[in-house]
Amino acid sequence: MIEIIGILGIVLLAVALPVWERKGEDPTLDDWLVTPVKKPAVVRPFPDRKEIVLENGLIRRTFCTGPNLATVDLTNLLTGVALLRGVKPEAIVEMDGRKLEIGGLKGQPDYAYLDPEWLDEMTADPEAFRFTGYTIGEPQARYPWKPQRHAAERPWPPKGVALTLLFQPPQSLRSHYPGLKVEVHYELYTGLPALSKWIAITNGRGREVEIGAVACEILAVNEQEKSRLHVESDYAFDGMNTTFWGPDPEYTSQIDYNYQMPLLLTSQMRLGPGVRLKAGERFESFRTFEMLHDSDDRERRGLARRRLYRTVAPQVTENPIFMHVRSAEPEAVRLAVDQCAEVGFEMVILTFWSGFDIESEDPAIIAQTKALVDYALQKGVELGGYTLMCASRDVGPEHDCIDPQTGKPGSKFGQSACLAGEWADGYFQRVFRFLDATGMSVVETDGPYHGDVCASASHKYHHGLADSQWRQWLACSRFYAECRQRGIYINSPDWYYLRGSNKCGMGYRETNFSLPRWRQILIARQNIFDGTFEKTGSMGWMFVPLVEYHGGGEAATFEPLSRHLEEYEWHLAQNFGSGVMAAYRGPRLYDTEATRAVVKRWVDFYKRYRAILDSDIVHVRRPDGRGIDCILHVNPQLPERGLAMVYNPTGHVISTKLRLPLYYTGLTETARIRQKEGRAKDYSLDRQYNVTLSVKMAPRSITWYLIESPE
Repeated sequence: MIEIIGILGIVLLAVALPVWERKGEDPTLDDWLVTPVKKPAVVRPFPDRKEIVLENGLIRRTFCTGPNLATVDLTNLLTGVALLRGVKPEAIVEMDGRKLEIGGLKGQPDYAYLDPEWLDEMTADPEAFRFTGYTIGEPQARYPWKPQRHAAERPWPPKGVALTLLFQPPQSLRSHYPGLKVEVHYELYTGLPALSKWIAITNGRGREVEIGAVACEILAVNEQEKSRLHVESDYAFDGMNTTFWGPDPEYTSQIDYNYQMPLLLTSQMRLGPGVRLKAGERFESFRTFEMLHDSDDRERRGLARRRLYRTVAPQVTENPIFMHVRSAEPEAVRLAVDQCAEVGFEMVILTFWSGFDIESEDPAIIAQTKALVDYALQKGVELGGYTLMCASRDVGPEHDCIDPQTGKPGSKFGQSACLAGEWADGYFQRVFRFLDATGMSVVETDGPYHGDVCASASHKYHHGLADSQWRQWLACSRFYAECRQRGIYINSPDWYYLRGSNKCGMGYRETNFSLPRWRQILIARQNIFDGTFEKTGSMGWMFVPLVEYHGGGEAATFEPLSRHLEEYEWHLAQNFGSGVMAAYRGPRLYDTEATRAVVKRWVDFYKRYRAILDSDIVHVRRPDGRGIDCILHVNPQLPERGLAMVYNPTGHVISTKLRLPLYYTGLTETARIRQKEGRAKDYSLDRQYNVTLSVKMAPRSITWYLIESPE
């Protein structure tokens, strides 16, 4: 018996371990982050068991359909571990001040764990909305997009399956809410341990109802799996977070004396939506995205999150090379276009403080800009410009956000225009008229909707404080969707990826670019290293102050470029070498033939290896100024399986051993590696999928290693 138990224990351990941690076999064959998963996402109804199962081979969500519908299981199939310890409603909606549960079951005897045998004894809450049926479909595009600008080959909308669960008011509330229906939507994606969820409410024929609050997801998660559940939503701006972890009052057997363990996940807005829904109108909530991690390893979790973005927001993989020209005068713009075309840059943005006005309705300005756009396109360069949308913008007391504390115009940015007012109509119309008339294909929005509330009761699109955030966010989201419809590239200094934007800051403090050049260079490389844990390289921009930006004088700036060519080259190398495009802000990219040659060399390097440089990053050694630092690009689907960028920022020669973790290249036994364009050499991988290189680097030098399959 002891031997049998021992063998069983080994088997169970193998099942519980993520495939990438198992030894004695090739884990890359089953690892969704290395080998594409072809098993489709499906909905499986089991009427005899009163179940609906949503699964894709990586995760599984199971619903009990009677006596009311409720999620009764959420399992990570990569680890074999179930996340849930209890049954909760599918959603909670506050209507006319009354909290109403959507689905769910009552009577679970203990919320420390969920025994499936308890389900037969559980009952439906008579006050909860009742499940009436379901439909199955496919994921729908949240905004229009077609691949361009060297975007990764990703299907849009993403492949997967959609499940819509239908609910209506209980008998006791039908006279109060006649014709009112609630839909709970799920999308599960092929090849990704992630799903999205949102709700929709239709007021069929009843009186007006006010939707005061919406909780789109409520999960009673167990202690072990809380840290392995990543949740975010598209209602994200200015640090806004709809994910709340709080205590579960039903969990009375927990070890915390005051029942305060934060094990109840709720996805909801901090304010509102506060929508007044009239008869015949429909409300659709924000979307919650949930990913189940199979590891506590920071690198693997980052790779998973970046795969999520590549799947559900693939426009972020567009990664054009761009310059910020600081003057909108035609001669200055043509010079910038000429230089960009000469060295291979692909985009010019008329930057802030350049004199550019995207809201201009002057026919002469529009004609002049169109001529510049046409000139740039003839040279293979896209042209676009900057706009201040609403933050820090005073457009008059009747149109500004009203501070609820003072009753007067005011916000955290001093003054901000309300995007849910009539002024916004004119703003968006002016911008699109200008873009359509000139052919500009790039817009950089500063002050997109940033979370300011507005207590005005006279603005056109919100009735008061309660719905002011929601309505302004919708206005900003619609603007970005219209840009996507036109194929316009969007730089936005906020987290609007899931609503259609392409890029925001990689993560830096603007005043750091007023530091002495060598300091700003190393700190910028730290920012890239840290920022690419949660973003792909293409999702973030960096900055290069060719002219003075926030101060710092001559010590911080790069003009004249030929005098600071070594430092300029470091910025170019670390930006292009990481696949992170930077805003090169100034009047020109080069001033001498030697400067031009350096810029073109790094642009050519990026374009030659663009596919691997735009692929995932494995973080090898963080920059600290005391030794070499390294990032490793990996892609098991390319001939170039990896490319390691190595930097020696010190003032002395460094001879050392560099260990490269090659697991995510998909190589398992041998790697063919060459330094720069040198001769390739075969290296054997150790049991942890690493190779060790002997590295010798001159002071303040940069090198790279290309990794290929020996086959």
